[in-house]
Amino acid sequence: MARLPLTGLAAAVALLLLAVSGRYGYHRDELYFLRAGREAAFGYVDQPPLTPLLAATVDALAPGSLVALRVPSALAAGLVVVLTGLLAREFGGGRAAQLLAAAAIGVSAFLLAVGHLLSTSTFDLLAWTALSWLLVRALRDGGAVWLAAGAVAGVALQNKVQPAFLVAAVLLGVLVAGPRVVFRSPWPWLGGALALLLWAPNLAWQATNGWPQLALAEAIAAGSSGTSEPWYLFLPFQLVLVSPLLVPVWGAGWVRLARDPGLRPWRAFAVAYIALAAVFLLTGGKPYYLAGLYPVLLAAGADPVLRWVRRGAGRLRAGLVAAALVLSLAIDALLMLPLLPVGALAGSPVPAVNYDAGETVGWPAFAATVESARDRLPAGEPVAVLTRNYGEAGAVDRFAPRLAPAYSGHNAYWSWGPPGEEVTAVVAVGFPEEQLRRWFGRVEPAGRVDNGVGLDNDEQGVPVWVAADRLVPWSQLWPQLRRLG
Repeated sequence: MARLPLTGLAAAVALLLLAVSGRYGYHRDELYFLRAGREAAFGYVDQPPLTPLLAATVDALAPGSLVALRVPSALAAGLVVVLTGLLAREFGGGRAAQLLAAAAIGVSAFLLAVGHLLSTSTFDLLAWTALSWLLVRALRDGGAVWLAAGAVAGVALQNKVQPAFLVAAVLLGVLVAGPRVVFRSPWPWLGGALALLLWAPNLAWQATNGWPQLALAEAIAAGSSGTSEPWYLFLPFQLVLVSPLLVPVWGAGWVRLARDPGLRPWRAFAVAYIALAAVFLLTGGKPYYLAGLYPVLLAAGADPVLRWVRRGAGRLRAGLVAAALVLSLAIDALLMLPLLPVGALAGSPVPAVNYDAGETVGWPAFAATVESARDRLPAGEPVAVLTRNYGEAGAVDRFAPRLAPAYSGHNAYWSWGPPGEEVTAVVAVGFPEEQLRRWFGRVEPAGRVDNGVGLDNDEQGVPVWVAADRLVPWSQLWPQLRRLG
């Protein structure tokens, strides 16, 4: 095991992510998590509770610190690097193969993109990688390792439901390609029972509340998310989740898992990749839903790539591999990390390639616009802020505390209820004027959102209204505002 080099590489990745984590601002999801974590529950309409509770805990320990909020993500990214190297070791790779696999995931576009933000996807990538490592060991050794896999799966399912797809796909792969003997042992069943036990609180919450995540999945499949992509881009996107230059590494890994007799105990992962690609493609899943399997493929592919390097013109081929890693890091870091000055974003290709970059800019200016609109109404009048999406509501809660709590019909914000009936006036953000006039007797424009750097993100140019003299009770109005996506 390349213990020290793997640790050093993981630390370098984590430090890079922390070094740039405070350059822009909060992501809309982070603002949402901060509020959701304060509304502690066993689940929310769009996610299990782990990441919101983590966000609230870190914010309680280091109030208002964006860098502190993102420390867990940087640490998770470093662990993904180490685990990818350990996977390569399980597949028979020596020190060089472990380092190549770890370096390939360390420079990957997806890891860099999610590693500098607090995101459910960050911990989902860690969960898939850790679970894959344990499943690799369990399929080979059996025994109590299945309990560890079940425990990791259960905790992972408190973050996102996607690990359930990984487990199901690997078990399908075992049925198709073996080793089927594992089903004769009680250990996999005990591991599955442990996972369900740990997942049970969130499952009970979902059942009690009508399984809202199923409705959310339908909305995402219809394109309601900012990171949704047309179905025909699902497969092309797989070429860039790591790096186009490193496709040969994970491609060789898939072939090796599918054909190498020495990796026969883990052929299920080759089947799982195809099965999950088909499922996510047919159900309208996001392209990055497959990202969690690339550590396995890179780990399996590192050894054949090194064998290729050692054949023929070794120096030239080694140079090509090194150049692929260096260029991947340069390109992926420029596109996925907040390296450009914020004022240069609008004139760059970054927002078009990396949607999330645009959603970390302009929130303080947004909150200031809302506060200015509030000042148009009498100081003593009870006024609520009503927004179209959870990012806007979260920005008010974070940057305009005198107007908090904000209200929205979007996702879990709707669950937290409407303002009190004494509130007859609102500052409304992002609503069409004609819609507001159905609910309020007086509607006046109060400005438009401007992030100050000319960046065309989701909030830029959004209208802000002052609406007073409410015409209908909140109990009738609130159901009309509910929106999942």
